[in-house]
Amino acid sequence: MNPAGTPDATPDASPDASPYDALLVLSFGGPEKPEDVVPFLENVTRGRGIPRERLEQVGEHYFLFGGRSPINDQNRALIAALEKDFADQGIDLPVYFGNRNWDPYLADTLAAMKADGVSRAAVFATSAYSSWSSCRQYRENLYDAVEQVPGAPRLDKLRQYYNHPGFIEPAVDAVVAALAELPDAGDRARLVFVTHSIPTAMGESSGSEDPEGQPRPAYVRQHRSAADEVASRVKQMTGRSHRHDLVYCSRSGSPSTPWLEPDVNDHLEDLASDGVSEVVLMPIGFVSDHMEVIYDLDTEAMETAKRLGMKAVRADTAGTDPRFVAMVRDLVLERAAAERGETPVRPAVGSLPAGPDLCGVGCCPNPRAPRPALCGRDS
Repeated sequence: MNPAGTPDATPDASPDASPYDALLVLSFGGPEKPEDVVPFLENVTRGRGIPRERLEQVGEHYFLFGGRSPINDQNRALIAALEKDFADQGIDLPVYFGNRNWDPYLADTLAAMKADGVSRAAVFATSAYSSWSSCRQYRENLYDAVEQVPGAPRLDKLRQYYNHPGFIEPAVDAVVAALAELPDAGDRARLVFVTHSIPTAMGESSGSEDPEGQPRPAYVRQHRSAADEVASRVKQMTGRSHRHDLVYCSRSGSPSTPWLEPDVNDHLEDLASDGVSEVVLMPIGFVSDHMEVIYDLDTEAMETAKRLGMKAVRADTAGTDPRFVAMVRDLVLERAAAERGETPVRPAVGSLPAGPDLCGVGCCPNPRAPRPALCGRDS
């Protein structure tokens, strides 16, 4: 059986990625030098009326790291790992890189793909969960980019993967490794799973009313399923049970707009008040160590823990873990088999089933106004 669960034609046959002739890695983007920082933030917040002074304040986070976000380098490392994995598996599929908010911009990448003769590509977004900002906005960006590039390749966005074994298993090992750094192997440690906060209303509308899609609200439920699964497997591996929580970071926008809470720093304050002295911070909402991880957790939350006299260790993200890289390959082959009319195996762990290939009707609606998007049942 090949990784998508469909029979090989011969024992030595390479996995079949048809009808795809390319993979597009789609990400958020980030500045790569100090003069990029404010223009990048203007791209991210365009249409929200945020004054430049506020953007400059947020930009200070980037200037602490030389004005360079690590996200593009991390995506280049992932692409290099994917290219090697594909070659090792006999998959002849070029990998392209496009961003929503910074170079390489998505439309430019689609133009390059068109020039290279790509006709149909699978799209892997570096965001594992369902909400407008973490899924549909990427689909809206795909629509916009295709509109800018006449004759652009057909694009199929791969399903959400928060509960794929290739995402969960590296998180389990990362938590176990983090516990080992604490006294008594972290016997008394609390597991604090962290993800990006979003407006409460966006969280409540995440998912789909379509019975074939992810029912609402999806964002928090998906994160809780992933956190519960990781905590359960950690218990199986260590023989110890740890209480665990889901908390949030990176809140932005108007203070009058409710966002998902508690903030990780507020939660650490509460844990310290309850006598908790050791924590493992697990960035379950993120696939790599980009700015929300290295500033919000490694810098800000660690400073909070130190002030509280709390021992804290941050667990690794998936990054280029071979299981995560293989997951991307499996998702491509899984979707390719489905597009050929086959019935592939769709791996999923935890309390929720594998998500659909196509987002449901009205899935994760734009909070400001309806906008067209690709890769959904209402596209």
